Amino acid sequence: MKRQFAVVLAIAVGGAVVGAPPALAATTLVVATNGNDSNPGTVAAPLATLAQAVNLATPGTTITMRGGTYRFTTNVRIMKDGTSSAPYTITSYNGEKVVLDGENLPHTPAPVGGSIPNLERGVLHMEADYWRVRDVEIANGPYAIFCRDCNNNVFERLITRDNYESGLQIQGASSNNQVINLDAYGNRDPRKNGESADGLAIKEGSGTGNVVRGARLWNNSDDGFDAWLFTSPILIENSAAWGNGVNRWNLPSYVGDGNGFKMGGGDPDPPANHTIRNSFAFQNAVGGIIDNGNPGTITVDRCSAWRNGDSGYKFGSSTSRLTGNLALTNGAGVSLGSGVTASGNSWNIKSSWTASDVASTDPSILTGARNGDGSIRSSSFLRPLNYPNLGARI
Repeated sequence: MKRQFAVVLAIAVGGAVVGAPPALAATTLVVATNGNDSNPGTVAAPLATLAQAVNLATPGTTITMRGGTYRFTTNVRIMKDGTSSAPYTITSYNGEKVVLDGENLPHTPAPVGGSIPNLERGVLHMEADYWRVRDVEIANGPYAIFCRDCNNNVFERLITRDNYESGLQIQGASSNNQVINLDAYGNRDPRKNGESADGLAIKEGSGTGNVVRGARLWNNSDDGFDAWLFTSPILIENSAAWGNGVNRWNLPSYVGDGNGFKMGGGDPDPPANHTIRNSFAFQNAVGGIIDNGNPGTITVDRCSAWRNGDSGYKFGSSTSRLTGNLALTNGAGVSLGSGVTASGNSWNIKSSWTASDVASTDPSILTGARNGDGSIRSSSFLRPLNYPNLGARI
């Protein structure tokens, strides 16, 4: 029988919770694998389950989890709001490694062609505002985090891996969410033959102010990032997507799309003016960065696309603006429609680019360990030797 996390509700110790005034009294609940839900939730007497901590928490509470693997047979449903001055927080205790394992939840996996009821989506299912979820790893769930109609949340320094749907999905009426330094990889969806599981999806909804920074999205069955049917602008920056769309699980009738960043799409395709800048898309099975039928104006600034199976940049339906981007040895080069404006890009500078034009084609620093603060380590990966204003720089 799986144990759920013990929780610590407290307002981020040391000022970690954004917007919490210094005078606000801190409340903390501690969860541990050896805890008991009849305990008060202290370090000496922790709770046993994250669900109980969420039940006990009041606005401003921090739930802090001791290290270990917490196994679930029912998911954790977060359905109450914090406030801008008193958000809720779920985090690890002093950086201890916390793994939330959803392998024993329903729908892991759902059958081919099956559906997942709304409330059973996600090890963490959220329909709530003003939550901070930090420094935990979530694996083997039907989704890792499914966030519907959620606003003003922060998802920071998370690992969402090997789930049976997308690692983190935000949808519905959702605004002002921040996804910071996310690692999402190995997510796949047997129920849809690989066509749905992305590293990160902000899709099927609307809401302004959603931001993605420092994300790494790799080896997911469908796309690294997907903005399908999300009609409000999303900002992506300082991020990377690679290795997506490869059938690593021997899924039958595999149909994963295989793009690094899918910047829209739908049936019909709604216009959405997303922005992606200073980001890398490489070695994806199909596209690097694409509009996917989005007829809006997407801004693509100083990104780098390398060794993608099809086009590094594919913008055939939009009135997008591409400036200062690098395309190098992609299967189908660059594909731009007549409505696209492109200036200062590598293909505007010269027609042929090779590996000898960049300082390095070794991504191992970018794909390796992060810095202590969670940011991606800096390297010379894909930096043009003679054009300092061209391509991504991390």
